[in-house]
Amino acid sequence: MTKLVISGAEKIRQLQNESAKLPQLELRTEHYFADGCYVRQMYQPKGVLVVGKQHKREHLVILQSGHLAIVNGDERTELEGPVVIIAPAGSKRAILALTDSVYLNVHRTENTDLEQIEIELIEPDESALFDAHNQLKPILLSTEE
Repeated sequence: MTKLVISGAEKIRQLQNESAKLPQLELRTEHYFADGCYVRQMYQPKGVLVVGKQHKREHLVILQSGHLAIVNGDERTELEGPVVIIAPAGSKRAILALTDSVYLNVHRTENTDLEQIEIELIEPDESALFDAHNQLKPILLSTEE
């Protein structure tokens, strides 16, 4: 009998696909720029699950406040703010807020246009539900004739 082994990254993609079927919530997100640095601040309420996009480059994640459970690949960790971590290139995380939480993703880039930043920093993913502004993408409804 052949045993099917699913990688941690594939499990997160499966979670993304399944959670896409559930009601979605746009999280308060603020964007800051300073001398080659882009900071994305997100407010994640308790009980909300976020499946992040896959980042092309290493970056900083600063949990300002709150308590998060994070799965990245096959690793699961809990963080309580304030804390700073280095997220490696290629990381794609599932993040569950155990309490109301606020965190920052810090990236180096000269771009200030969010769509261009997304192209530069994020791996393409046609199944992503949220755009570069962290807003739900318009859903195309098909009609049967």
